[in-house]
Amino acid sequence: MADRREDDFLDDIEQAELDEMSEELSEPLPEEYELDELRAERDALKDKFMRALADAENARKRGDKMRRDAEQYGGSKLARDMLPVYDNMKRALEAATEDQRASAAALIEGIELTMRELLNVFKKHGMTIIAPQVGDKFDPNIHEAMFEAPVPGTNAGDIIQVSTEGFMLHDRLLRPSQVGVSSTPKS
Repeated sequence: MADRREDDFLDDIEQAELDEMSEELSEPLPEEYELDELRAERDALKDKFMRALADAENARKRGDKMRRDAEQYGGSKLARDMLPVYDNMKRALEAATEDQRASAAALIEGIELTMRELLNVFKKHGMTIIAPQVGDKFDPNIHEAMFEAPVPGTNAGDIIQVSTEGFMLHDRLLRPSQVGVSSTPKS
């Protein structure tokens, strides 16, 4: 038969194992909970900070782009409104006959000087003329087809008449050139 001491010894070993397991399974100390909560809060605040920093940087970049666009394209409405003035001055100069040029030389010279000054102002503010020539290929990005007509000796898509010149404001189309386009089918 087993000795009582051996039973007590075995009971003590079992109790020690149970105590060790219960320590492993026992709840963490309140300080550990607090430390875990603080770490989670720190990580959440760091994430919020990084997002706010990224939002601020994006807002700064958007603001810079809007400022640059306003500088370059802010006057586009005024520029568009000045185009009929250019068109009318150009028509007036083209309509003047040689007799009128001789009899009203000072007036014609004044209109030409005003036209040159207008073109200098356009250039100063980034406006360039789109002046297609008869025979150029039609480009829908910068030309507006006013009509199509079959014209012998041309290919389909060739410009056959220029009604008005177009204008670019920096890299944006301000007004397309108005043109007539050939619809002659390929032979």
